[in-house]
Amino acid sequence: MNVKQLKLSVAALAVAGLLGAGYTLGARDVFPAFGHAHAAVLATTADAVPALSAPAALPDMAAIVTRNGPAVVNISVSGTRKVSAGIPDMQLSPNDPFYEFFRHFGPPRQQGDTPTHGLGSGFIVSADGTILTNAHVVDGADEVTVKLTDKREFKAKVLGMDKASDVAVLKIDAKNLPVVTSGNAGNVRVGEWVLAIGSPYGFENSATAGIVSAKSRSLPDGGYVPFIQTDVAVNPGNSGGPLFNMAGEVIGVNSQIYSRSGGYQGLSFAIPIDVAMSVEKQIVDHGKVQHGRLGVMIQEVNQPLADSFGLKKPMGALVGQVEKDGPAAKAGMESGDIILSINGHEIESSGELPVIVANIRPGETAKLQVWRKGSTKNVEVKVGALDEQMQASNAGSDTDKGRLGVSVRPLTPEEQNQAGVKGGLLVEEASGAAARAGIQQGDIVLSINGEPITQAEQLRAMVAKAGKRVAVLIERDNARIFVPVDLG
Repeated sequence: MNVKQLKLSVAALAVAGLLGAGYTLGARDVFPAFGHAHAAVLATTADAVPALSAPAALPDMAAIVTRNGPAVVNISVSGTRKVSAGIPDMQLSPNDPFYEFFRHFGPPRQQGDTPTHGLGSGFIVSADGTILTNAHVVDGADEVTVKLTDKREFKAKVLGMDKASDVAVLKIDAKNLPVVTSGNAGNVRVGEWVLAIGSPYGFENSATAGIVSAKSRSLPDGGYVPFIQTDVAVNPGNSGGPLFNMAGEVIGVNSQIYSRSGGYQGLSFAIPIDVAMSVEKQIVDHGKVQHGRLGVMIQEVNQPLADSFGLKKPMGALVGQVEKDGPAAKAGMESGDIILSINGHEIESSGELPVIVANIRPGETAKLQVWRKGSTKNVEVKVGALDEQMQASNAGSDTDKGRLGVSVRPLTPEEQNQAGVKGGLLVEEASGAAARAGIQQGDIVLSINGEPITQAEQLRAMVAKAGKRVAVLIERDNARIFVPVDLG
């Protein structure tokens, strides 16, 4: 379509719209690709163009703040931490020419306590004084003070906290307090408006707004929480405060930000309210929180790994390591299994699995469907409990001269005992396809496409007959991970 034809088409559309229900401003947006040949046909048929809806009015956020602000509290904590004076505080390198001088003749090293203070936010969930906040806000605090918007202050008792989900429950001695209304985090839509109230940098009852940027985000230090990502301005002091939808319901607890400067940079993360309320219920009813555990280390299944294991599409959670004598090991699960579903819930992304498992009560049986060596298999696992700490021989080298590009040797018995493995090959040098995939010196090759490796000849033979990609299970720093290698 040339420019003249385009003008005529748009003109025809405008006339048709005026004769009908009136010309809709912004109708040009229905032509996102002007170079398509069929655009002219669409443009000449008014009925084929869907009418654009009128822009929605901005939500009344002031009403939400007025109604819910009194139920949002400021939390201040105080405590002490151990400090020392002397060389550690001077941060001199042992290579510094003055290091030995100050070590022998410098001021004596002194141990002591120094006061610490912190600020955070929280919100009241019951009229008799039950308050939710983040575990990291009150962790290690000797004294917790809650301040209401009417200026009253209370000493709070920490009923309990769950570091795995970063949720803490406080209690103050008060009655007839204003409370928030909990919503359904499962109904949250990406793009909808949300509002946060908290005390950033100590500025009490500050309101900030934005939209939901994504759902079910997995973060490195929050594997059991499907975070809600927003672009709401959240800063130090906002932690533990509520995130509201436009119905004035709490859908999340503001918990983390991604920042290079320490301040807000457009990435904020909130704990879904259903996760937080589940923790609150367990703490109030039982005084502690229990999370389910399978005893496996998992990773995402990308397209190369899916191709290597014969899956039609990337999905599920790939088991890289099975904890010895753990629940999964007792059920017969193996490294290389891909968990496709649990209790009928299909696993599209590996990040979904920890959240589901954490919400299964220890002792219950989880029904898993796994992909193993080209076919599905049903496995029943008796779920264990997440322990508290998690809540807190030179036989000569042999080089694969072909496609993989690694120089390997068998592990000595001592090395096997130290690594806790049987078999395996130690990578002494990596190049070519292996190096490009991230395999490096010191890695232990344990399997190829799920088949255990014990000899270099076996490794060479399996790589020689493999397709374009292989999944190599390696152990590095006591962790196991499948590495997809493109052999070309």
